[in-house]
Amino acid sequence: MIPDGRFIATFPVKVAQETTLADIDAPFSNVNGRCEMVRWWWCVLLVVLLSGCANLGCWPGCGAHTHNSSSLVEFLYPHGEAPPVQNSLPQLRIPLRVGLAFLPSAEGAATGGLDAAHQEALLERIRQRFSSRPFVAEIVTIPDYYLRGHKGFDGLEGVQRLYGVDVMALVSYDQVVHSDESNWSLGYLTIVGAYVLKGSRHDVSTLVDLAVVDPVSRSLVLRAGAPSTGHGNTTLIDADRETRVEAASGYDAATTRMIDNFDIALTRFEADVRSGKAAVQVVRKNGAGRPGSSGAGGGGALSWPWILALLGLVAARPVPRLISNFRRRGRLKGMMS
Repeated sequence: MIPDGRFIATFPVKVAQETTLADIDAPFSNVNGRCEMVRWWWCVLLVVLLSGCANLGCWPGCGAHTHNSSSLVEFLYPHGEAPPVQNSLPQLRIPLRVGLAFLPSAEGAATGGLDAAHQEALLERIRQRFSSRPFVAEIVTIPDYYLRGHKGFDGLEGVQRLYGVDVMALVSYDQVVHSDESNWSLGYLTIVGAYVLKGSRHDVSTLVDLAVVDPVSRSLVLRAGAPSTGHGNTTLIDADRETRVEAASGYDAATTRMIDNFDIALTRFEADVRSGKAAVQVVRKNGAGRPGSSGAGGGGALSWPWILALLGLVAARPVPRLISNFRRRGRLKGMMS
């Protein structure tokens, strides 16, 4: 209140203004806004962590690859020595006992490749396909850990003596898996997108090879191989599982094609042996395990019973002639006397 009359106010007076409810709640609304902002950033961080895409610098276009392999050349020549220019002539003692095994994976290869159970299943498929051949007595599957610490021809010859086989059939493989993200992977920022959007792609290239080796002569008798390729798109959640399934399918498909190719190569090899064109020496063994006569270049050999029978026929043919000669000589002597 301002006084009336001659009294004049010489000091400042702060006049109270009318205060509204919005002015009273303003400080609290600013606090609530900051809290909402903090909650929003926490939600974004949680979504990124749940989607597994904390590294957004390479998105899209993030990629990786894994390599699993086992090399025949690296196994037979582990110290990098060069193969001989000319090997000695391999000798095949038929019917053959064949040792069948996967070569151990190369050092430094990625884990999660061809496991032992899958190897055993593939070896069984190969054994069933070729065990009915007339020149094959038995196919023995050998675990790869017998070859892991004994590389080279010396180690291979030791395994040959251990299992009592004539030749070794070695299976090698090479597989490369490429994984990358497409533009759809941007949807992985949301939890729903990681389950629904197929923004992950994988490409699988597989090669399986089968080589028959004679450890004694250190020579390659026969080989055949086949490739396989596969690809697919999957969600982020199923990416690892689908990649493993595609990799396993690659081994199966490549093995199936390899078996067909090896069957064709083996049929051609049999024809070359019969015609004498194959660079091998075939030796037949009888029931007692003793070798008969041998023929170079795959010529057919005769067993001991056949040889004895032929000798008996040759020895039996001159007997009647000798008897008749003796009779004629007796008659001539009687007439002269």
